[in-house]
Amino acid sequence: MDTIDWTADIARLSDGSHHDPHHVLGPHPVAGSTVVRAFHPDATEIAVAHPGGVVLMTKVHAGGLFEARIAVPQLGGYRLRVRTESASWEAEDPYRFLPTLGELDLHLIGEGTHHELWRRLGARVIEHQGVRGTAFAVWAPNARGVHLVSDANYWDARTWPMRTLGASGVWELFVPYVGDGTRYKFRVTRTNGNHVLKADPLARASERPPATASIVDDSHYAWEDASWMRSRAAAQPVNAPMAVYEVHLGSWQRAEDNTVLGYRELAHRLADHCHSTGFTHVELLPVMEHPYGGSWGYQVTGYYSPTARYGTPDDFRYFVDHMHQRGIGVILDWVPAHFPRDDWALARFDGTPLYEHPDPRRGEHPDWGTYVFNYGRNEVRNFLVANARYWAEEFHIDGLRVDAVASMLYLDYSRRPGQWLPNRHGGREHLEAIILLREVNEQLPRDYPGVITIAEESTAWPGVSRPIAGGGLGFTFKWNMGWMHDTLDYFAQDSVYRRYHHQKLTFGLWYAWSENFILPLSHDEVVHLKGSLLGKMSGDRWRKFANLRALFGWMWAHPGKKLLFMGGELAHPGEWSHQTSLPWHLLELPEHGGMLRLMTDLCARYRDIPALYELDDSSNGFHWIDAGNADQNVVAFVRFDAHGHPGLACVANLSPVVHHEFRMGLPLAGRWDEVLNTDADAYGGSGQGNLGGVETEPVRWQAYPDSVRMTLPPLAVVWLAPAAAASA
Repeated sequence: MDTIDWTADIARLSDGSHHDPHHVLGPHPVAGSTVVRAFHPDATEIAVAHPGGVVLMTKVHAGGLFEARIAVPQLGGYRLRVRTESASWEAEDPYRFLPTLGELDLHLIGEGTHHELWRRLGARVIEHQGVRGTAFAVWAPNARGVHLVSDANYWDARTWPMRTLGASGVWELFVPYVGDGTRYKFRVTRTNGNHVLKADPLARASERPPATASIVDDSHYAWEDASWMRSRAAAQPVNAPMAVYEVHLGSWQRAEDNTVLGYRELAHRLADHCHSTGFTHVELLPVMEHPYGGSWGYQVTGYYSPTARYGTPDDFRYFVDHMHQRGIGVILDWVPAHFPRDDWALARFDGTPLYEHPDPRRGEHPDWGTYVFNYGRNEVRNFLVANARYWAEEFHIDGLRVDAVASMLYLDYSRRPGQWLPNRHGGREHLEAIILLREVNEQLPRDYPGVITIAEESTAWPGVSRPIAGGGLGFTFKWNMGWMHDTLDYFAQDSVYRRYHHQKLTFGLWYAWSENFILPLSHDEVVHLKGSLLGKMSGDRWRKFANLRALFGWMWAHPGKKLLFMGGELAHPGEWSHQTSLPWHLLELPEHGGMLRLMTDLCARYRDIPALYELDDSSNGFHWIDAGNADQNVVAFVRFDAHGHPGLACVANLSPVVHHEFRMGLPLAGRWDEVLNTDADAYGGSGQGNLGGVETEPVRWQAYPDSVRMTLPPLAVVWLAPAAAASA
C-alpha cells in the first residue's frame, strides 16, 4: 500500500478545519481496485464488510486514520465494523455517498430564490443511492469547518466532518440509517480556531427548552382538511366576517397541576370554545421554538420548528387540521424583525455576522437587546421568505401576522441621531426590509390561495395593505393601533368627562378605509402593568362591566375585522400571566358568564348580518346618524351591505343615564328589531331596552325622513336591524 503522509489531513480532520473530508475518507478508485479510508481516533480496529467479504483495515496514522485496499474497481455498498476499547458497532460509511444537493439548488440558494429552502437545508430524511438516511446541510460560508454531532455518533465532535459544496458556503453530509427522532447539532469551527455547537437554523423539530438540540423529523401526517383548503382558496377575506381570538397556547388552559397541555388536547378544547363562542380564526402567539417562555415566543431561535413545549410537529399539524375541520382558521404570529443573541442559535452563526447585519447601527435592536436580520443579503432574505412559505406549505396555516413591522420599515426606529445609517438615497426607509415584506406578501397569496398576511404596524406608513403594483406593501390587513389607543382612552374616562374626549370615539372613521383594518384588543394591552381590559374601564364594578360590554358592542359594529386576546370574553379582572391558566372558574359568576354570552351573541349577529363585514373596505358601507352628540355621550351610525341595503343601526349611549324617548333618524321606514342590547339582563345589565324593537314615524330627523323614539340604556350599545332583514 502506498505510503502517504496524512499528518496535515489528520490535523485538519481533528481540529475541525477540513473542508473536503470526502477527498480523504470513503472509497477511492486506485488502479483497478478501491481504497477505503475511515477516521475514528478511538478505534482499535476497523474492518470493511462488503459483498465479497470482510477486509481488515490498516491503521495508517496514529491520529485515527484507517485504510484498506479492496480488489474491486467499483465498490458499491459496504459497511464499517468499528471496535474501540469499550464498544463495537457496524454501520454504513457516510463518506461513500455523493452530495445530496445539485448545482441548481446551490445556485438558487446563493441567488436567494429557493422557494423550498427547507427541502434542501437542515435535516431531511430521504433515500439516497438506494439507502434511507438523513441528509444534513447547513449554510456557514465563513466557517473553517463544520462537524455533525448527534446521538448517532455519540456526540463525538471529532468524527463526521462535513464537506463544503463549491463556493456556496453550504456544508453537507448524508448519514445512512439515521432518521426520525435523532438529536443533533453542528460543531462550527470559526476562523480563530474556536468551536461552538450550533442548533440547526432550519431544524424542523427541537428539544423541549431548556435543552437546545435540533431533532430530525420525518412527518407521516395525513391531512383531512381538503374541504377547508378548497373553500379558503375561493374566499375573499376582506369582504368576509373575521373575528380573531388571539391565544397563547401555554396559558389559555392548563392541566389541574398547572402543567401545559399538548397540541392535540388543546386542539379539541380550543376548537370547542371558538366554535361555541363564534370566533372565525385563532391567532397564536409565536409557536416557533424559543428558549425563554417569558418572551411569549417573540424571541425565536427555531424559525422552522414548532415549539416542543406542546408536542411534535405532527402534533401541531393535528392542531391545525382539527381547527380547519371545525371551520376555524389558524393565523400564526411571525417574527422576522429580530432574533436573540443565544450563542447556540443564529447569532454569529459561523463566527461572523451571518444572519444579522454587521453594522450595529442596523444589526442590533436597541429596544429588545436582540439582533436584526441582514435583509439585504440574498441568503438571509431567502431564509425568511422560505420560512413564511414553509408554514403555509407544511402546516396549512391560513395567515401570518407579522410582528413589529414598524421596526423593520424605519432605519431610525428607536434610535437617536447618529445611531442609525440612512439608505442609499439618504432616507430613513429600510429599502431591503421593504423588498422582503413585498416578496412575502406577493408569494404567499399567489402560491397558497386564501392565505392572508397581517401587519402590526403602528405608524402612518402609507399603503401597508394596498397592492404592491400601486406602491403598497401588499399586506391583506393592518392592525388599527390608532383606533385601539383612542377607544381605550375614551372608555377609561369617567362619563362626566367623556364629552371632552368625544372625538376619540369618532376620529377613527375619518381614516377607517385608508387601509384594510383589523381592530385589535391584543395581548399587548393586558401586560407590563397595563392591567386588564376590565380594569381599564372607568367607574365602580357595575360600570366597569357595563363599559366593557359597551366597548365590545361598539367594536363589533365598527368597520374593520375584530381581534380579541383570550380572557377578554371572560372579563378577566387581572393582568394576563403566561405562567397560569385563564380563570375559567369566573364564568360561574353572573357578570363574567354574562360577558361570554354577550360575546357569543355578538359573533353570531356579526356573521349573520352581511352589512357588518361586506363593505369593510369601503365608505359606502357606513353612514353617520349622529356623530356630534358629545353632551349626551351618544353616537349612532348605520352599516350597509354590498347591495346598498341598510343592515344594522348601532346606537351607543356611553353615559350612565337612561335616555327615554330618544329620537333618532333611520334610513328605512318600518319596524327595526332590537337584535342586541349590551344592557340586557342575560349579560348582567340593568335590563333597560325597547321590548324587542321600534317602529319608525314619518318625522324627519337628522338626515332621514323617518325616525324612531327609543330608550337608550345606560353605558350600553343597542343594535337595530330592519325587521325584514332580521327575519330573513
